[in-house]
Parts: sequence; C-alpha cells; structure tokens
Amino acid sequence: MDKKNISSNFIKNIIIKDLESGKYKEIVTRFPPEPNGYLHIGHAKSICLNFDLADEFNGKTYLRFDDTNPLKEDIEYVESIKEDVKWLGYEWDGLYFASDYFEEMYRRAVLLIKKGKAYVCDLSPEEIKEYRGTLTEPGKESPYRNRSVEENLDLFERMRKGEFKEGEKVLRAKIDMASPNLNMRDPVIYRISHSKHHNTGDKWCIYPMYDFAHPIEDAIEGVTHSICTLEFEDHRPLYEWVIRECEMENQPKQIEFARLNLTNTVMSKRKLKQLVDEKYVDGWDDPRMPTISGLRRRGYTPEAIRNFVRAVGVAKSNSVVDYRMLEHFIREDLKLKAPRTMAVLRPLKVIITNYPEGQVEMLEADNNPENPEMGKRLIPFSREIYIEQEDFMENPPKKYFRLFPGNEVRLKHAYFIKCNEVIKDENGNIIELHCTYDPETKSGTGFTGRKVKGTIHWVDAKHAIPAEFRLYDYLILDEDEDEGKSFLDKVNPNSLEILQGFVEPNMKDVKPYDRFQFFRHGYFSVDPKYTTKDKLVFNRIVSLKSSFKLK
Repeated sequence: MDKKNISSNFIKNIIIKDLESGKYKEIVTRFPPEPNGYLHIGHAKSICLNFDLADEFNGKTYLRFDDTNPLKEDIEYVESIKEDVKWLGYEWDGLYFASDYFEEMYRRAVLLIKKGKAYVCDLSPEEIKEYRGTLTEPGKESPYRNRSVEENLDLFERMRKGEFKEGEKVLRAKIDMASPNLNMRDPVIYRISHSKHHNTGDKWCIYPMYDFAHPIEDAIEGVTHSICTLEFEDHRPLYEWVIRECEMENQPKQIEFARLNLTNTVMSKRKLKQLVDEKYVDGWDDPRMPTISGLRRRGYTPEAIRNFVRAVGVAKSNSVVDYRMLEHFIREDLKLKAPRTMAVLRPLKVIITNYPEGQVEMLEADNNPENPEMGKRLIPFSREIYIEQEDFMENPPKKYFRLFPGNEVRLKHAYFIKCNEVIKDENGNIIELHCTYDPETKSGTGFTGRKVKGTIHWVDAKHAIPAEFRLYDYLILDEDEDEGKSFLDKVNPNSLEILQGFVEPNMKDVKPYDRFQFFRHGYFSVDPKYTTKDKLVFNRIVSLKSSFKLK
C-alpha cells in the first residue's frame, strides 16, 4: 500500500506536541465500529485517519468492536468490517472486542458503587427522560439516588444474576443532575437485556452503555488518542469522568473531528439498514450504496477511496462534500490502469453491404493510449456489426455529426462507412441499417483523402459477447428541499437502469471486479454478484466526464 505522510491537521499537531513533551512514548489509535451494520465511506475517513496517523509516527492501530448492544449486532457485520478494513489496505496491530472486557467493566462499576459514584435506579426509561430536565432547566434527582452502598451492591449483583426483567432497573453514574451538560446528569451506565450476544452467548444479561464502556476499552488497550466524530464532543467530560473515577491506569485523550457528509446519499447506518430491509436496494453491497462493500462491488478501488478521504482533510466543523469529488478520484485512479475497449449498450445492427461475405479481418488497437505498456489487442471486423442506437438519426438536427442517411462516419479502429438504407419493422421502428464501407480508409494506414467529423464505436455482430450493463444514478435526490419529508421520499426512482448489449470478444475471460473503460460510456467493472459463466454483468463505476473541478 502507498505509505503516505498525511497533510498537516490539528490532530496531527496535537500528537506531535504530545510526543515532543514526552507525554506518550508511542502513539496508539483504534478504529472502534459497532457491529450493527456495514461500514460506509464516512467510516473510511476514520479508518484512514487512525491508521495513517499511527503509521506516520510508527505507532499501532487496533481494530476493536464496540459490541455492547446484543440486540443490534451480528457476526455477519463483524466479518464484513474486517474484510472492508483489509480491502482498504490496512492491517491492524490487535483485534479486540468490548465484550472481552465485560468482567473488567463489571468490576469497575462495582468500584463506582463502593465509592458512592453509582446507584441502582428503578425509574422507567420514560421517567428517567422526564427527570433529566432540559437544556435550560436542571434535572430532578431520582428517588433512588441515595440508596446505601450495600443496597446498590446487592441489587447490581442480582441484576447480573438475572433476577429482574428488562427495564426494571438500571445502574446510573452519580454525577450532577444540575450540570449544564445533559450527558453528566446521572447517565445510565448498565441496563438489563436478556439477549444472546454474538460473542459471549448467554453469559451476561446486563450490558454496559457505550459511554461507560468506550473509555474503559481505550484505557485497557493503552490507546493514547481516542479520535472520534464531533457528536461525541459533549460526551468528552463523561469520557474523562469514567476514566478518572474508575481509576484507570492509562488516560487516553479524546479528540473530535468533523465526520464526512456526502451529497446525494445518506450516511446513517440506521437509514442504510432501512433501505436494505425495505428492499429499496438489493443488499448492503448494492452498488448505489455508500457502503465500502457497495463501492467495492461497483468497481471503486481502495486507492481512489484513500486519496479521496485524504484530500477531504480533517476539520473541526461539519460540512458536506460533493459526491462528484469522490467520482473525480476514481477517474484519476483508473485513467492509466483500466484497459480501453468497446461496448454497445443499446444495439442497432448495421450490414456493410459491400464487405465480402464470410470475411473476417483482425484490426489492431491500443489497450490504453495513455499507457502504452498495456499493449495492443486485435478486434474482429466483418460484414455485420452493432452500433449504438443513439449514433444514428433518420432526421438529424444541425451539427449532428454521427450516422444518418447519406452521411459518412469513422468506425473507431476500422473504416469509414456511409448509410444508404434504413430498414424498419411493420411498426415503423428502425431495426437495421445498410451501409457501405470505403476499403481505402482503414484506420492506421495514413489515409488523408477526406475527413469525417464523427467517430462512433461498434462491435462485430458475429463475435461479440452478450452482456448486461447496469447504469447507476445517485441514490438520493438532494434537490428536494422539503425538510418535512422522510429521506425515503427522496430516493431516486431512476437510480438504476439495466441494458442488454454486447462487448468485444476479448471480454470472454474477464473476472469479477475487473475494470475497463468502455469507449464513450465510462468506466465499468464486472459485477461479482450477478455475473456467471453464461452471463456477463457490468456495473458502471462512473461516466467519463464531469463538470466537477478539484480546487
């Protein structure tokens, strides 16, 4: 993988200062996803940031699953996350689970009770919310706040033994119900859940809350810089309280940065899961999804994604990035990597009436004119070919330079052809063109007798391979400004178009994820889900051109 020093940013500057002051001898970061869904492009930013920072300072990065909520978690998500991190090009220095530390977390909770810093509360979730107060009004103390240490220890142990129903009791930190920070108003740190856990099975029926578990995990693992997104900024006082009051030996530093937001998509695992569950897409890896598995299936490269998130940079304030910026980086990455070839997506048959019947000649073409090292290929050419329907008009407007009756165009890598006759079915639909070719105009021979203004692509009808093409548009229509609408109302009904056409015969041995530039159509990748030995399916990664300019 490309080892690349990341550009200067405020987190990097903090790390440099901490190393220079001797506060830390080694940098340890972590990527800590909750295994309740597939990772998306926003997580890619966090992955790259954590791994790149540690890499630059010869430190370590751990992959840790924050699996404290058995109701939403699944081993499928664990495996998909590991695959995504590896695919992006990173190797973790340790693989951990929050559930590995459940016993230690329980002991620390007992310590808080003994110190008078935690209590068992019988209020219902609705009552806790009501007692919490508002941003302008302080909260009210729970009537159970002043239970004795002995009673709290007994109740908490009985909670662990499964003597109470879900929602009947919780363990709360005893901090300050009048704090201006709502997170400090006696937050719940343990709840009862009689659920099977993907890692610990039925061993536990009480589970720590994220805000209690996360700082303990960081401290146990010796994380030096706990890098998270801006929504956790208000949670930092609680993070520091837990580490201090639980008497953790290591004291990580929490630093917040702006998360990645993209136009024309959603970046919420809950919303992405809804799209999957309600069949708006055909799974977490649907090529329209902003998930890493969706981008991979669509044909994006890890290099393009890494370059994109590095270019976005690290900021302290939230902003929205144009989706076309991501597309810019995949075009740049594939420009010299992807072989060029021809594909016809909406076929129209052309018979070259003066070309010898039964004759086939092989025409030479560069695989990538911008990268001569990719060599050349041979393309069969004979009497019958397919061109794009849009490359012919019976009654063209002015300045239409493609094929029409009486006009001459160049076939890419081949000859000039002229349209002489249009064949239609009984309904008046054009089904075939009869053309003639000029054998003097073969591409590469230096012919200069006359010029044509249009060049169109084609495939040989006899040798072409049938293929399906999936053309994608943005999943979410951002131009709808009605904020009262559900995000589902903004789902683009035309985000997928499926076409049946043909590709050159050099495609017969392609493998899933192979990428190509189809002349004039864009960059495409072989779909791993629907391609079989009898059926080729291509996903369009991105079109060839965009009005987007990288500043």
